[in-house]
Amino acid sequence: MDVLRPTLIQIGGRVYRKNLVQEPVHPQEEEEDEGFYAGPGDCADEPCGAFVVEETEKGFQCRVEVPSPLYKYIIGKKGETKKRLETETRTSISIPKPGVEGEIVITGQQRGGVISARTRIDVLLDSFRKKQPFTHFLSFALTQPEVQEKFLQFKEEVLEKCSKDHGVSSSLFQNPAKLHLTLGTLVLLNEQEIRKACELLQRCKEDFVDQITSGRPLAVEVAGVEYMNDDPAMTDVLYAKVRMKDGSDRLQAIADQLVERFVASGLMLKEWDRVKLHATVMNTLFRRDPGALRALLLRRGAAGRGSALPEVLHGRLRLLRDVGAAQLLLSRSAAALCTTTTTTFS
Repeated sequence: MDVLRPTLIQIGGRVYRKNLVQEPVHPQEEEEDEGFYAGPGDCADEPCGAFVVEETEKGFQCRVEVPSPLYKYIIGKKGETKKRLETETRTSISIPKPGVEGEIVITGQQRGGVISARTRIDVLLDSFRKKQPFTHFLSFALTQPEVQEKFLQFKEEVLEKCSKDHGVSSSLFQNPAKLHLTLGTLVLLNEQEIRKACELLQRCKEDFVDQITSGRPLAVEVAGVEYMNDDPAMTDVLYAKVRMKDGSDRLQAIADQLVERFVASGLMLKEWDRVKLHATVMNTLFRRDPGALRALLLRRGAAGRGSALPEVLHGRLRLLRDVGAAQLLLSRSAAALCTTTTTTFS
């Protein structure tokens, strides 16, 4: 990392530096010792407008809601991170037992010390949360019978014409019951965060989804197949293109505003300036066979970025009232969508 251009982390409307610390690596060192630690002078003088510091009989205290899987990053190997935080900020940090959901409580005689400890904990949590694999994702479902039927026709035609090509088999195709447009991924580590995401989704419906749709269904066309890589030989994913039947950008507007709200809430990380609406139909990761789509692309003559294959996948999707297909898919892994819990608008 260039010391003159450190990584910046946004927390509560403020921007903090991410300072790397080179520490000796000991054998069998656990994962929670990886990463960085905010230095003594980084945040000591920061105001606490983003959180509440209460005055008590013995000084001051601040409570932090933290999912139990992240406790270990505050504790550190043999409790070293916690001890260091307490020593340098002159505070006491109380952490619930592993696996028990609750609040981390910071207490101290000096308000500035409590603020400093809280800010450093926020920076640590933000850093390690970004390293967690996603647990859920926000999507529009594409499970209407007509879309599934056209997808199966596409699958049958590809297998018939390309079955002799290396690596092309039915294992590359998406399960029809799992077809969807992914808007973004989330890391939700406990029931409270899941509930928060569901409540936010409901507020989005009330704030702008109803207004954009005018309470009427949206007719969407799924037509054509493209890939996102410059080199067909390196392609791992083929996706179906999606567009509004009336040529408007209403579906794109809903998708962009949903992601914007989830990013602002801290539940989702911003990856792109706008959502790329697409439905994955073939993916080598389903079978862990990189390059299996190369022969198919070359056979079909797709030789450029975003080149369109024959429009053998063509279906019309009617989203339910209030864009009822907008769902928070509560899956523990991308391969378990058929058993997910979904939250929809009625």
